[in-house]
Amino acid sequence: MQRKLANHRDGARRALPRRYIAAATIGNALEFYDFLTYAFFAIQIGHALFPAESAYGSLMLSLAIFGAGFVTRPIGGLVIGAYSDRVGRRAAMILSFVMIGASIIAMALIPPYSMIGIAAPILAIIARMVQGFSLGGEIGSNTAFLLEAAPVEQRGLIVSWQGASQYGALMIGGVVGVILSKTLPHAALDAYGWRIAFLLGAATLPFGLWLRHRLPETLHETEPDAALPAAEGSRWALARGHWRVILIGLVVLACATVGSYVLVYIGTYAQQTLHMSAASGFVAETAGNLTSVLAVLIGGWQSDRIGRWPVNVGWNLFFLATIYPMFYWLSAARTEFALTAAVVVLSVGVAAASGSFYAALSESLPKAIRGAGFGTIYSFSIAAFGGTTQLVITWLIHVTGNPLAPAWYLSGAAAIAQIALMLLPESAPVRLARRAAAAPA
Repeated sequence: MQRKLANHRDGARRALPRRYIAAATIGNALEFYDFLTYAFFAIQIGHALFPAESAYGSLMLSLAIFGAGFVTRPIGGLVIGAYSDRVGRRAAMILSFVMIGASIIAMALIPPYSMIGIAAPILAIIARMVQGFSLGGEIGSNTAFLLEAAPVEQRGLIVSWQGASQYGALMIGGVVGVILSKTLPHAALDAYGWRIAFLLGAATLPFGLWLRHRLPETLHETEPDAALPAAEGSRWALARGHWRVILIGLVVLACATVGSYVLVYIGTYAQQTLHMSAASGFVAETAGNLTSVLAVLIGGWQSDRIGRWPVNVGWNLFFLATIYPMFYWLSAARTEFALTAAVVVLSVGVAAASGSFYAALSESLPKAIRGAGFGTIYSFSIAAFGGTTQLVITWLIHVTGNPLAPAWYLSGAAAIAQIALMLLPESAPVRLARRAAAAPA
């Protein structure tokens, strides 16, 4: 297998084997499936595992435990990411996937509070924190693997499958949640329905481990036409030497997290603020996720041909320009068509830009710190803004009484991201090669 990868690296313009892409993205997909499953069944999980005298109290405890996983993400990004930079991508990917699977299974099998008392929420906290730790390490190691295993001229497209797997998992998780909620009575959902959803996700574990054990190692392979020269020095020195890229990555991913989580929240926003049906929100989110699968791949594909910089800047500018018009139209029309169209249009901008940016950030970091660097940047951004975006939006709407409040917050984030993206140097090999060819001898 190592020989196959070496031959592939020597210049054969063959597509990366699909099983490599599946192996690398299955953990990321499982993360988003689990995220949506927990959010979908937060009420039922609260009833089962958390003591409270009111439905509101149990729900708030459930959401608080959900947020505990965000706290450990940056730690996992640093620890498991550094492990991938020292030992290898495959070893780190197997470790993180085992931990993700163990935490999901544990979450599904924790006995209810009525049986084991305070041990139930304690076990839930532990499971969520272990999962957050493992997910923090997952994204850095598998993004590094995809970039390093891909043909140089297809890095953007291959790495963009990370985003495609996320949106695909959100669609599957939504369908599973709707089917279970429609077919099971409320008592069954509280007792075991939500556990079925978690176990369905855990069913991918044997297949994912089998795929990952068959992966080649890319850490010690020479990078042809690398965007960066071979870096030397300690990992800390490398990180300090690339502080500008790291800072830009933090800003862009933080702003992208705001955009993604606003779109995840759009169903709740439609119900609570615009007084639309839950079905309308589900249709809009499903359409947005389907559109995003295509848009993120298009963004990655475009960046391989014209460069990362123009794709990053262009698609984010499109997103920024459409935020206010889409929210204004939606708040005025309040129809299922307007909601779906607005979500689809906004999803295109967010997804297409991220399809290019993942490759841009990962190939702008030296290989020796790529796993830890990307994983920590991504996880810190998610931890800081993933758990707060919906709270901020809800607060803004409550304080102002204006349904356009989410557009203000989203526009501010997109504007900051626009500045940061314009400061990120070009890293696509095709663009760098053209510049080198055009330079005077």
